Amino acid sequence: MSEIVVSRARAVGSISLNRPKALNSLTLDMIRDFARALDCFGADSAIAAVVVTGEGARGFCAGGDIRALYELRDGDKEPYETFWREEYRLNARIAAFPKPYVVAMDGIVMGGGVGLSAHGNFRIVTERTRLAMPETGIGFIPDVGGSWLLTRNGGVGRYMALSGETVGPHDAIFAGLADVLVDSAALPELLSLLRDIGDAAEARPLLARFAKSSGLGPLSRHESLLRRVMAHGSVERIIAALEAEGSDFAREAAATIASRSPTSLKVTLQLLRRAARAASLEACLLQELRTACNLLSTHDLYEGIRAAVIDKDRAPRWSPATLAEVDEALVNALLDGGAAPKLDF
Repeated sequence: MSEIVVSRARAVGSISLNRPKALNSLTLDMIRDFARALDCFGADSAIAAVVVTGEGARGFCAGGDIRALYELRDGDKEPYETFWREEYRLNARIAAFPKPYVVAMDGIVMGGGVGLSAHGNFRIVTERTRLAMPETGIGFIPDVGGSWLLTRNGGVGRYMALSGETVGPHDAIFAGLADVLVDSAALPELLSLLRDIGDAAEARPLLARFAKSSGLGPLSRHESLLRRVMAHGSVERIIAALEAEGSDFAREAAATIASRSPTSLKVTLQLLRRAARAASLEACLLQELRTACNLLSTHDLYEGIRAAVIDKDRAPRWSPATLAEVDEALVNALLDGGAAPKLDF
């Protein structure tokens, strides 16, 4: 059975992720098949729009197959360098796609799933959407252009990047990661109508017809606080500022951040600072690729995966164990060390 299902109806191309038992987590073959389909639809003048979905009732895409990465921990890491290079190139293609790219972000949307969806221009969420960039919880960084996406809207995005917090549809829209909220019960009808359009101009009014009003989620209600505390220049000061706020929300936010990999937190904050000054998504993807490749030699990446998906004890033993123990030279080496990776867009 194909892990990417590609079809065409009238003037619309459809791409569906088809690993429902694995929450449509991505493999290199899936990335390549997706890229080929997107390139084909982009070059076909008869195709007016592309609709992207995930098979199964649980979610759109839970990200990359990190269990496979764990299995490579003592071996050749080149396969994952190749995976990231091709995945990030696809993320850039999606962002630059010249036709309506309509994606249904129903259910779980994490990591690489955000890369396949949030760079599109017509992004649908439902009341079932649970979106996150949870990488600091596994000793990694928010990649797939996450550093670019999460620095476009002040403190909420930065908090999501550092904490790995899972958000619902309202906060996803507020953070700039989605566009329109639709009832999950109405989603099949909407997708059917979208696949039947004959012209790109029909997509936007059709989405507007099904759209529900989007209110404020838990994070967006605290946007002023998050904007203020996330402006601090170190993770330690961010945590201290949250603790000083005194509210239940702020204390829980501080505790959530403090539970993540200290190394990943410090690297991620610097990554976000660079992304906020970056001229383009492509520049951020190149920086993410360099850092991701350097993280392949670190303890926390494999320990985080072990705790999250191998043993599932949710008790990672980070090394270094505290923020104070993280050497700034290590942070700089993870950001800038090694040969500059090649990433042709």
